[in-house]
Formats: sequence, C-alpha cells, structure tokens
Amino acid sequence: MDAGQQLNPSRAISGHKPHRMAGLGMRGAKLTSFNRPAIFLYAMLLAGLFLPGGLSPLGNAMAQSRDIWLLVDTRALTLSVMEGESTLHTYENIAIGSNGSTREKRLKDEKTPLGDYKIDGIRSSNHFHLFLSINYPNMENARRALKHGSINPEEYHTISEAWRTGESPPQGTSLGGHLGIHGIGAGSLEIHNNVNWTDGCIAVTNKQVEELAEWVRVGTRVSVR
Repeated sequence: MDAGQQLNPSRAISGHKPHRMAGLGMRGAKLTSFNRPAIFLYAMLLAGLFLPGGLSPLGNAMAQSRDIWLLVDTRALTLSVMEGESTLHTYENIAIGSNGSTREKRLKDEKTPLGDYKIDGIRSSNHFHLFLSINYPNMENARRALKHGSINPEEYHTISEAWRTGESPPQGTSLGGHLGIHGIGAGSLEIHNNVNWTDGCIAVTNKQVEELAEWVRVGTRVSVR
C-alpha cells in the first residue's frame, strides 16, 4: 500500500527538499507514524460544522457553485487553488513522495504520480488529520503500464471495468494506490518544511488541509504536474 501505510515526519532524517538545499537529489527515508486522533477535527465533526461528505456548509457552497480545481506543481512544490485559469491561493513548500514524481508509478516506489485525477473521498484520518483521496490509477496510468508490461491484462481489465462502471479504481494492483492530499497529523512541522517524506501522497500542514476541505468536494479535479 501507499498512503494507507504511509508514515509521518516524526523523526529527523536526511533528504532535503530541492528548493531548500539546491542540488540535492536525495529524499527522506520512511518515518514513524502516530496513533493520536485529530482532536480538533473530531470536535468540529461533533459540533456539526462539517456535512456528512466532510465539507463545511461554506466550503460545500463554494465548491459546488464555482469552477474550483487544484494544481499541484511537483517541481516548485506548490499547491494552488484555481478557479478556471485564475489562481485564488497558492500553498508553498508542500511535500511529495520521497523519491520524487513520475508518470509511471509502481507499488511501493515512494513516488507521486503525475496526471489528472479527481477527489473521490474526504475523511478524517488518525494519521494525517484529514485525507482527500484521489481516484488513482486512471486509465492513462493503466494504458501506459500495460504497454510497458508493468501490469498484466487481468489488472488492466479490473481497472478498466471500474472506470467503465463509475466505481473507484482498484487500489491493490501493481500500480499502487491509496493516494491523496493530507496533513501531517502529529508529525514534525520542521521536517515537513524541509523534506519530501511521503510514500506518494501530497502533504500539506494540518491547517492547510482544513482550508482545502473548504474549497473542494468529491469530484473536484486535481492536476499533478
């Protein structure tokens, strides 16, 4: 698994982000997870500030009435909230996979997949505070992998059938899965600010992922470049 087994930035490690340490190609090693719940988020849920789908009333209205989408720049390490072609807000110094990004992601390669996806779930997370899952792998991922022999015809058929019927794509193929945008939970903010530490997900701070949840909904496009 990728994000499902992903670990938090809670120990000092090597592998700094390129824009902080120019010329370094290394990325972070695996880190220690935590077990404490996201108390703040749970309090909000209990108070009724989030709808069943995970969005606040304000965020739900914004996401449904405006052409909102997310642009992730894996080189600049930024995540921008877009409306059409206009940038509404940009979060800098995000974290991606510890081995960078790729158009040919494989299971356990610790890389963030490039491509166009959609948010298919918004939920609280014991490990990451809040998790906005994406519908990876898509058919472009599957076609490329089949062409290069990275998945077998049976895996391709399973992915294709899921997309044909409108179901979430399978997460247990050779392409990996369980990916999305999430917070850092109880992990180290200092490490997050300096290291690409995820197993393939896109990480922002806890406050930032709460803000993102105000803007997005299930179906919001996420372009990872």
